[in-house]
Amino acid sequence: MAKRRLRTGPTAALPAKPALDELLSVIQLADPNARREGDDIVATDVRVCAPVEADSDLTGGVLEKVWAVRVAAEGPLPLDYFDRYLAEGLAFRLGGLAVCRGEVSDPADEGEGTGPAVILPVRPSAEELAPLLEQDEEFTFTAGDVRAALVPQKGQPPAVQELLPFATELTAIELRGEEPVKLGALALELAESLNGIAVDRWRFRIDAPEDLAAPAKESAEEEAAEKDTAAEKAAEEAE
Repeated sequence: MAKRRLRTGPTAALPAKPALDELLSVIQLADPNARREGDDIVATDVRVCAPVEADSDLTGGVLEKVWAVRVAAEGPLPLDYFDRYLAEGLAFRLGGLAVCRGEVSDPADEGEGTGPAVILPVRPSAEELAPLLEQDEEFTFTAGDVRAALVPQKGQPPAVQELLPFATELTAIELRGEEPVKLGALALELAESLNGIAVDRWRFRIDAPEDLAAPAKESAEEEAAEKDTAAEKAAEEAE
């Protein structure tokens, strides 16, 4: 099959072709109601197209082999840049790159000034936060070298829709620091204590602190090579 040239729409450029079930399970971290529709996956306001092999120039030659997963808007443009965040979050979790409006970026290298958050249905009081966070100013807190800010959650991320029936003031505790795994552990602890949901900066739910650590690029490339070898072996056996 000829490789395709994809230059528009938010796209996760991956070093290995993901299985559709694996792709769905990752997307459901951002939208629990995402579902298969043929080889595509439909989520809130978007369609995630089935992976296709693309030319390496999609990533400017950074990846030798490229499997492109394009996120296309369904109807009006997705709210709060959900299509772009979905592509970037997929690229991060699957060891790839993000391509948006012709620009290639590595989500694993763009974490400075960003971090996870804990989304809550109501704004917590300083007293409720006191067991885990020390108040610095009115809306800022610390926990050792971790900084936290209490801010209104912009929009309604699909990942936290289960909170909406109880939400009076959807609020985010934004966490910042130098150690992703440490931030993830605190986010999960806060979520459990305050009945919230811990998410990464793309608003994908996190289940373990390690979800915030970027997968090694070497591992992704090795996995791609192993899959290619397995495919070649299967083709030879079929002959």
